[in-house]
Amino acid sequence: MRKKGPDEPTPPLVMGTGLVALDVVVTADDPAPPKLWAGGTCGNVLLALRYLGFDSAPVCRLRDDPAAALIIDEFRAWGVLTEYVSTGGDGSTPVIVETIRRRPAGDPIHTFSWRCPVCGARFPGYKSVLASSAEVIAAKMSPPQVFFFDRLSRGSLVLAARAAELGSLVVFEPSGVGDSAQFREAWSASHVVKYSHERLAELPDGLEFGPNLLLQVETLGAEGLRYRARFRKQVISPWQTLPAVKAPSLKDTAGAGDWATTGLLHRLGRAGATGFRNATPEEVLAALQFGQALAAWNCAFAGARGGMYVATAHECLEQVGGILAGRDAGTGNSSVSHQPQGIAPSWCPTCTDHQSPSVAVGGQPRRTTA
Repeated sequence: MRKKGPDEPTPPLVMGTGLVALDVVVTADDPAPPKLWAGGTCGNVLLALRYLGFDSAPVCRLRDDPAAALIIDEFRAWGVLTEYVSTGGDGSTPVIVETIRRRPAGDPIHTFSWRCPVCGARFPGYKSVLASSAEVIAAKMSPPQVFFFDRLSRGSLVLAARAAELGSLVVFEPSGVGDSAQFREAWSASHVVKYSHERLAELPDGLEFGPNLLLQVETLGAEGLRYRARFRKQVISPWQTLPAVKAPSLKDTAGAGDWATTGLLHRLGRAGATGFRNATPEEVLAALQFGQALAAWNCAFAGARGGMYVATAHECLEQVGGILAGRDAGTGNSSVSHQPQGIAPSWCPTCTDHQSPSVAVGGQPRRTTA
């Protein structure tokens, strides 16, 4: 854990499990090598919260390979706790290639690929933390203020249940239903559920706003989001819609949902479930709008967390305040040097050990020697 000064308050802790991957970010009109950053929904949210002052502890099962080494290097560069990051022969390190292009009209569009642009091999998929490992971690974990998960497994449910017992705000961000029984269990255990209408248009029948649920958020893409919440008088509000916050500069929309979650938790997750339960309707509204503005801010940069490598957290918050106030926020001009410096021999497990994949922009894929 990061050492703090004698008068410095202990930062809130966020733990999380789910998709942690290596993001390979390619900009089609930029001949520079791809950017290699830790990513995935869980990885992005925990890193972004670390950027904004939380202690972050991901729980993930990676493979001992160069892609995992890059992820772990970046975690350590940002001060993310790696005690619960395992690397072994039974693990898997997902790699996701994001390619950013511009339409003829000039607006950006991004696509994702799970295949190597050099050799064509499919990258490894996600593997959840084992239930047996989750039980060991649950027995010794320090109480986090927030527990976040975005993939269903018995292990993630074990951790979520234990976190709830410890007073954590449990946040579930599903990308799909998957196992219906596990989905219902996760829904019942969570205080906040946030999902995309595009990915999860139809929820399982019979789901109710249960006794533990405090906030349900459905994102609507360019249309914004809608939400309903339970407040201190135990009254469930009707659905309310928030329009999207316009990005002052648009370079890439990847990661917008992750930043919206980050903003909500930055504002209302620091005091655990009790703090969130005591939030007023005005505070919930303000936290959601802050998350939307944070997402709009990051759209000015390439990559799901591109803004973190350009602006300090202080600059970020100043610029987000400008977005909320309707001002031209601009972008920070400082250099945040948390980009991993060592390039592994290959971030594709099937490419040769002595060659590093490189993406040819506007032509055929090519290899370059390391």
